[in-house]
Amino acid sequence: MNECFIIMQIGNSDLDKVCEQAIVPAIEVCGLDPKRVDKHNEGGLLKSEIIGFIERSDIIVADLTNERPNCYLEVGYAMGMDKFRNLILTVREDHNPESVNYKNGGAKVHFDLSGYDLLYWHPDRLDEFRDELIKRIKRRQLIQKKTNDITPESPWDDDWLSSHSGYAWAGLEKTKKGGFLDIRFALDHPKPQRTQKELLEAASESVIKTFGWPIAIYMTSDGFAPKPRVDGIVAEISTEEMHGGGMTYDYWTIRRNGDFFLLKTIFEDKRDPEKIFFNTRIVRVTETLLYCARLYERLGIDPTTYVNIEIVHGGLKGRIITAAGASRMLSAHSRCEENQIKTQVRSTLAGLESNLVDLVKELTEPMFSLFGFCEFKDEVYQDIVSAFVDGQIT
Repeated sequence: MNECFIIMQIGNSDLDKVCEQAIVPAIEVCGLDPKRVDKHNEGGLLKSEIIGFIERSDIIVADLTNERPNCYLEVGYAMGMDKFRNLILTVREDHNPESVNYKNGGAKVHFDLSGYDLLYWHPDRLDEFRDELIKRIKRRQLIQKKTNDITPESPWDDDWLSSHSGYAWAGLEKTKKGGFLDIRFALDHPKPQRTQKELLEAASESVIKTFGWPIAIYMTSDGFAPKPRVDGIVAEISTEEMHGGGMTYDYWTIRRNGDFFLLKTIFEDKRDPEKIFFNTRIVRVTETLLYCARLYERLGIDPTTYVNIEIVHGGLKGRIITAAGASRMLSAHSRCEENQIKTQVRSTLAGLESNLVDLVKELTEPMFSLFGFCEFKDEVYQDIVSAFVDGQIT
């Protein structure tokens, strides 16, 4: 069921009554699942949970009664997410300067939002409020349906991706390694245009060195340094691994419009080609999302812009899943019978970091399930991701 997020003052018994008798029933009549962060959080970071509710809710009902700063902050975030069509603002009628019940110097709707279409309610006429709220929610749903009926332009350029993927696969196959990681980013339209120099600087500044051999590794030696192309920059690194384990291969490219593609060998093929290390996979996907956020930040992309991320985990067939290092134990699971799996997410750039754990889980959990339905508790994801953010590999 699609969700409706309720923004309002928490811990006020009078407003709780309004919510229970008017707001929640109106939402349910419209076929939506009402959510309030104090009643439906899952024990995560409150800030992240609120952002998650705002990002995925079809409708947001925000009550501005009593001038609560957190309510204004959440409304501002929703507007920054371009969710004007999803947002319905309500407030008690004594906040209206034109009401006979308004008191000079009393609570009111702040100037920033006073010009918006506000639905005023009176505590003695909650049935009227509920009925009017139903009408407004249904109007917003109709507007969204008409908007969604327009087929959006795909963010992916298949021709561009195929040309780079074909070249990279030829290089990867020379390593004779079985595993690979294929990563793609694409911003929603309209896309930016950046110079090759801007791409180069952003690529250099976005690398995260915690793992040791980073995603989109940036080298300055003549043979491996990124090279300019008409439509962007390209780097190809094919070398004998300095710590043993044979040849490694990395190919990445950034297009002038922000499109990104990477194909690389995986860490497990140096250590044990018959295994997949679940904690290493979580770490690498965490690094990928943080790199993505850094890259577009350094390219000056608005943090409310949506990015599409696709990851292919490949070379899985015949492997077993275990942990890298003895600090994490894992019971035996059957060998994987599928060779690869594609996982995808779509998020605002700001949401990459605020929803990091959930996105990492979304991108890795389907792969883990291929190993005899293997799964991990949320605490495992939280622990590994948080440690990486703090500069540690666990």
